Amino acid sequence: MALYLLFESASGYGLFHAYGIDEIGQSLDAVRSSVLDLDRFGKAVKLSAFTPFSSAIDALNQCNAISEGIMTDELRSFLELNLPKPKEGKKAKYSLGVVEPKVGSHISEVTGIPCQSNEFVQELLRGVRLHFDRFIKELKSSDLEKAQLGLGHSYSRAKVKFNVNRVDNMVIQAIFLLDTLDKDINSFSMRVREWFSWHFPELVKIVNDNYLYAKLAKFIVNKSDLAEKDIPDLAEITGDEDKAKEIVEAAKASMGQDLSPVDLINVQQFAQRVMNLSEYRKKLHDYLVTKMNDIAPNLTSLIGEVVGARLISHAGSLSNLAKCAASTLQILGAEKALFRALKTKGNTPKYGLIFHSSFIGRASTKNKGRMARYLANKCSIASRIDCYSEESTSAFGKLLKEQVEERLDFYDKGIAPRKNLDVMKAAIENMANDISNDDDEKVDASAKKSKKKKSKAEADGDGMDLDKPSNVADGEAEPGTEKKKKKKKHKLEDTQEQENGAAHVNGEAEETPKKKKKKSREVSEEAEPKTATEGKKKKKKSKVEDDE
Repeated sequence: MALYLLFESASGYGLFHAYGIDEIGQSLDAVRSSVLDLDRFGKAVKLSAFTPFSSAIDALNQCNAISEGIMTDELRSFLELNLPKPKEGKKAKYSLGVVEPKVGSHISEVTGIPCQSNEFVQELLRGVRLHFDRFIKELKSSDLEKAQLGLGHSYSRAKVKFNVNRVDNMVIQAIFLLDTLDKDINSFSMRVREWFSWHFPELVKIVNDNYLYAKLAKFIVNKSDLAEKDIPDLAEITGDEDKAKEIVEAAKASMGQDLSPVDLINVQQFAQRVMNLSEYRKKLHDYLVTKMNDIAPNLTSLIGEVVGARLISHAGSLSNLAKCAASTLQILGAEKALFRALKTKGNTPKYGLIFHSSFIGRASTKNKGRMARYLANKCSIASRIDCYSEESTSAFGKLLKEQVEERLDFYDKGIAPRKNLDVMKAAIENMANDISNDDDEKVDASAKKSKKKKSKAEADGDGMDLDKPSNVADGEAEPGTEKKKKKKKHKLEDTQEQENGAAHVNGEAEETPKKKKKKSREVSEEAEPKTATEGKKKKKKSKVEDDE
């Protein structure tokens, strides 16, 4: 039985005929020893056909199909065109060797070509792969390497399914910057307080907020200039009129020393910088919230944006966090305490970064360790759902948060919580309902668009209908009305001929009034009356003619 080999390269499909296997031997060791020698291997295998890929996109599609075990239409036509066709009702006297068994089974199911995939075939294909550029003279080795490199990059990129909206590196950078800004704003605010307290020391006791203090320092500049007229502006800044009055009274009896205008300008500029940093910190926090809702919606709804971002940052990425066990996630951020406890054989830490969650703080002292372990378990589930689910939804995170609340009630009041299986089923149902609602909204939106289009088309049609009478009045009738008028004209002509014959029999005296009547009928049928008054006039004329 003849043996053909299908080789899938980065540049196209190749079909090889293994016609001289007896020369190299049918054992695996003989094939392996002959693979390295091109002269010996070339006597056993020869190129039968080759078809190149049309483009890089086509090569990627073919590669994806082969990796999934699917035979494409291009591969089917290539095999049917180049393989010998068996006679009707008889089996093929050859077999096709392939690397992937799934592809071979699909080819045999669809086309009926017998396929095999064993170690002997794979060794032969290994030799084909090694000497592939030698079999095709027009193909250079450098071109083949470029094709392999480009296809490898595009195939890996497609498999990773890179999504711009789910890049966790942005969250890592944002949380690092947020922590740095918090430290810097605190140190700068303390510097503003210390600097301006030389001039107005009483303000520190009245205002505690750093941002508000910097805002007041920029507004006041010189305490001696404060008066009763500034109370509304101070009340707008502080949000409290009593506090504004207290600031004005304190400025009048202040013990601080006077500063030169240059010093006051520098204090004012520095206070403005602190205000700008505080405003930027708020914008960065909003950015972090939106990014966390896009990347890890379930983890965000369970434990919060900041704590979730710190967990992702400490693990290195969302995928690394998803790979962590719940026990590892529980002590993330407490590595020093863990290794110190292992070294000294003391008690290991109960929690790390998740201590900043509100659930740990609400639990009693004896239940903090239990709560940390339970919360780490739920965080591990949420991070895995966020990492590996294709659809972004927060349905699981909300119900996981409800489970944690129920666990707190169980520790405090003894109320039994729901089972995890029931909660997960409810979460799947909620997600399915959300998806169906989104689809319904899309359908409704498309229906509204189609209704608008129809209404516009009907309005245009009504406009055309309104224009029709004027066209008829001007003598520009439509094709349908012209056909009707032609039929009427033919009927009138037939009646005219019949009446003319009767007129010749009765005499010439009766011809003139009948012709006038016919003319009046023709005029009334062919031309529509423009107005009601014109119709009345024509009726009167016809009556007068009948009387005559």
